[in-house]
Amino acid sequence: MLTRLLVFSRDEAREAKRHEPERLPIDDKEGHYIVRQDDLLGDHRYQVVKLLGQGTFGKVVQATDLHAPIDRSGRRKEVAVKVIRAVQKYRDASKIEIKVLNLLRERDPDNVNKCIHLLDVFDYCNHICIVTELLSLSVFDFLKDNQYSPFPASHIQSFAKQLLSSVAFLHELRLVHTDLKPENILLLDASSHLISTKRGANKSKKVLRCSDIRLIDFGSATFEDEYHASVVSTRHYRAPEIILNMPWSFPCDVWSIGCILVEFFTGEALFQTHENLEHLAMMEAVFGPMPESFARRAARNRAEWFTKNYRLDYPQSSTTRQSRKFVRAMRPLEDIIPQTSIQNARFRDLLSKLLEWEPHKRITVKEALKHSYFTLKIDDEGTIY
Repeated sequence: MLTRLLVFSRDEAREAKRHEPERLPIDDKEGHYIVRQDDLLGDHRYQVVKLLGQGTFGKVVQATDLHAPIDRSGRRKEVAVKVIRAVQKYRDASKIEIKVLNLLRERDPDNVNKCIHLLDVFDYCNHICIVTELLSLSVFDFLKDNQYSPFPASHIQSFAKQLLSSVAFLHELRLVHTDLKPENILLLDASSHLISTKRGANKSKKVLRCSDIRLIDFGSATFEDEYHASVVSTRHYRAPEIILNMPWSFPCDVWSIGCILVEFFTGEALFQTHENLEHLAMMEAVFGPMPESFARRAARNRAEWFTKNYRLDYPQSSTTRQSRKFVRAMRPLEDIIPQTSIQNARFRDLLSKLLEWEPHKRITVKEALKHSYFTLKIDDEGTIY
């Protein structure tokens, strides 16, 4: 009797297991979280809505905060959750970012300085999850969706002031962002209206209704007194001292801001290259030859890139025809920002101070905020009334 009961209970167990829902994997083989709508993260607090984006670090999802109060429209607050890959080196890197985000929140609880605001941190199945406010498109994505049309002058001025203010806050905390670029500047609201352009009756472009931004991605942020990696910044926005393997600090952020502002004016990245010597040659084409004192110091690390007279040795025998063509196509800053108005003249003057070869001569972000460019009232199709 006992044996029969035992056999029956085993059959029952087998049958129950057969009807159990199959457990779906949490990660893919690279350690990325597999996004599924309605997944519950963080002790069932955050309900996944959709994937927003992904990178080598992991994925960012939009989620509903189920602990948030219901608003008048019957909805709860939505947030962004950065789900870090379940790989130790990415977990370690995220802990540095969390340290920075905690400091920013502690020093600026009301987020006056417009850096991404940390809301929560938790661990989910070996994934560190960083919860922040939900923002809109990056400035880069808006540019791309707008056929790389330049921003209106009033929006460039607004972006410049906000970006300089955010970075001034970081620098006061002795932090260097090191990865400033349009992809890391997010719009608070990407809603826009269409206007016709001068290019033709059937041509139009989108103009933002709101120019408020937030600075994001503090994964590479470095404290001034901590170890400095030899190569930082995304290529197009990399300062000359980094390319030349020289010491770097706060001025490398200033250079990146200069490159970003030129891109807002033209619609395209200023230095579209992936090769060091070509990059430096492009810089010389835009800003003139590097000062001899700077070249002498640079030549200690990169002698092969300089002549005996401390001139940049470009082109070299190995330089491709395509590279020479790219460098020849570069225009001086005076041509990129023509002095057709007082606002252009002041904007160009600010850029020349942000994009100074010598890091110690480069204007600081705090000084830049006092530049006469910011005293101008700019009326154009982007002005917000």
